[in-house]
Amino acid sequence: MSMLILPMGAFMVTLMGMWCFVSQRKHLLMVLLSLELIVLGLFLLLFLSLSESYSEISFNLLFLTFCVCEGSLGLSILVSIARSHGNDYMDSLVVLRC
Repeated sequence: MSMLILPMGAFMVTLMGMWCFVSQRKHLLMVLLSLELIVLGLFLLLFLSLSESYSEISFNLLFLTFCVCEGSLGLSILVSIARSHGNDYMDSLVVLRC
């Protein structure tokens, strides 16, 4: 029973991240957090699927390393945008306004 619940929970985490990404696009921080939730769900799915065969554990570590680098890059972009524009609203980042 628990073998079915764990992948379903990881799939639900990924779906919740996608729903937040689509619906909460007002702040750049919310977009970045929803992207991290999607990546966490994908990591859990990869870990659960690859841990059954006891192979490619190094792939999980590589994926996690790239996710951490992506998160730190996103936060540095958020800090630079907040310093230059004064806020993290997505509406203020639009360059071509009519």
